[in-house]
Amino acid sequence: MGKVVLVTGVARQLGGRFVRRIQRDPEVDRVVAVDAVPPEHHLGGADFVRADIRQPAIARVLAEHSVDTVVHLDVTATPLGGGSRTTVKETNVIGTMQLLGACQKSPTVKRLVVKSSTNVYGSAPRDPAVFTETTSPKSLPSGGFAKDTVEVEGYVRGFARRRPDVAVCVLRFANILGPSADSPLAAYFSLPVLPTVLGYDPRLQFVHEDDVIEVLRIASHEPRRGTLNSGTFNIAGDGVLLLSQCARRLGRPTVPVLMPAVSWVGSALRTLGMTDFSPEQLRLLTHGRVVATRQMRETLGYGPRYTTAETFADFARSRGPGLLPPEALAGAVDRIAALPVLGGGHLPTQSAN
Repeated sequence: MGKVVLVTGVARQLGGRFVRRIQRDPEVDRVVAVDAVPPEHHLGGADFVRADIRQPAIARVLAEHSVDTVVHLDVTATPLGGGSRTTVKETNVIGTMQLLGACQKSPTVKRLVVKSSTNVYGSAPRDPAVFTETTSPKSLPSGGFAKDTVEVEGYVRGFARRRPDVAVCVLRFANILGPSADSPLAAYFSLPVLPTVLGYDPRLQFVHEDDVIEVLRIASHEPRRGTLNSGTFNIAGDGVLLLSQCARRLGRPTVPVLMPAVSWVGSALRTLGMTDFSPEQLRLLTHGRVVATRQMRETLGYGPRYTTAETFADFARSRGPGLLPPEALAGAVDRIAALPVLGGGHLPTQSAN
């Protein structure tokens, strides 16, 4: 019998895509797809098991199917359906604790892959220009999904110490974007007008959904010769984009807001149900975050197909044109920059992108 892979969080689009992809690998014999609610999308030939990872019953699922590889994708920032933030936190933290407890007792589990986030580094004014996997955050996240990921990674490290025979891979993904992206940042970029923090233009990194699926696939198998897929890895596309560049490429106007009023605007947007403008996301949109991906390339052996700019371009195409067409906006900025100023000089020409 080949590998038996258990995947959590399959009711979400990303989990469903990974389940369908991993089934095509010749080393995989069976895929067990687990979630608390039935998925609305097709899971191919996977065995769907309706189970809540917050409950001890997940241990029985591991035992009944003789699972040897666990891919934990049910660490997310957004509720599914009519769920609440409390439900999300319980699934992220308590669900991970229960799952790790079940893995610890299972004699068949030999590999664990955990989807994490670069949110563990936080966003603060004194942050380094680039975070590596060993960089400590200047200010630990105080709440929300970012704090969840910090707690999840702490439990995973404890599991790795207790079960040194299990290969553990933690993947810290940058902001995931693509045509079917479902995240607070994707919701923010879908607003008709983007509120920004006056005086700040943060650097952002993105990773494409397709690259996420491929990295998860690589992490769930035995490593190729010359690579190692155990440990912690930052996963992001090459390059960075400024928030102002993102707005222009979307064709969406920005509304700069004074720092003291940012929290009020975020609360108003949450009340209207337009986007989850959490304090962690506000800090990201103020100070930004950039991570190094050298270990992803040299140790894990993966080079992303999409750069940060290409990832954002694919996302922008899926969202349709904004109020200000990017080409027209770029031309307007160039024309304004070319106008003569007092004294006979000219402002330097600067492209909107």
